[in-house]
Amino acid sequence: MDAFRSLEPSPASAASRQVPTCLVVEDDLTMRHLVTNYLEDHDIRTISASRREEVPGILARDEPDLIVLDLRLGQEDGFDLLREIRTRSDVPVIITTGHRREEIDRVVGLELGADDYLTKPFGLRELLARIKAVLRRREAGPASNRRDSEKGRWRFGDWRVDRRLRRLTNSSGHPITLTKGEYALLMAFLDAPQRPLSREYLLQATRVHEDVFDRSIDVQVLRLRRKLETDPRAPSIIRTERGVGYVFTLPVESL
Repeated sequence: MDAFRSLEPSPASAASRQVPTCLVVEDDLTMRHLVTNYLEDHDIRTISASRREEVPGILARDEPDLIVLDLRLGQEDGFDLLREIRTRSDVPVIITTGHRREEIDRVVGLELGADDYLTKPFGLRELLARIKAVLRRREAGPASNRRDSEKGRWRFGDWRVDRRLRRLTNSSGHPITLTKGEYALLMAFLDAPQRPLSREYLLQATRVHEDVFDRSIDVQVLRLRRKLETDPRAPSIIRTERGVGYVFTLPVESL
């Protein structure tokens, strides 16, 4: 556990590193070689580990920008490792699961703090695209968070949100009335755009308001879709992620 203490890169090392580093934690030798070789060919420095006990030392020594973690690493070790990483670091993690039927793995992984997931077998191009998307969100995050705390105004698509005033306006500048539950749900989506969020996560995010009693996230999502979507029956902004929950598809910018 002590090896996790120095995971934040120093300013000098962060400034000098231009090529992102990805740690691939995978116990299948063939898969590990396929992934690492492909990422190296696409300008991502890659290091790998096949066992849980290798990871703390690699994190402290190499300070990777992202981790691709097989959840079925030695039975339950993948989950345990994800828990351990999250107690010490906010390094982005993309989890992979072995079978389409293991939907609970994806849900639990996201609840433990994973940033994205892929189900095996997956395409290497899709993995690369997801890695780049997570790294872009990571890079934009600190500056965005600072601006949000100062101004509290966000834009997504044609919509605007003033967080200090708790006001949503459409493309014409007209305010849209939201209940406290709908507003809490929208804030949860805006805090994690383009990322799969489980129903359990969204439930906890919306129930921080003591007067939000509706336990059905699906109902809350339906109500919010009616406010945001051109056609709530064919939603494009809040998309259902089968077996997980929902994804807010639009990029979010601070103003």
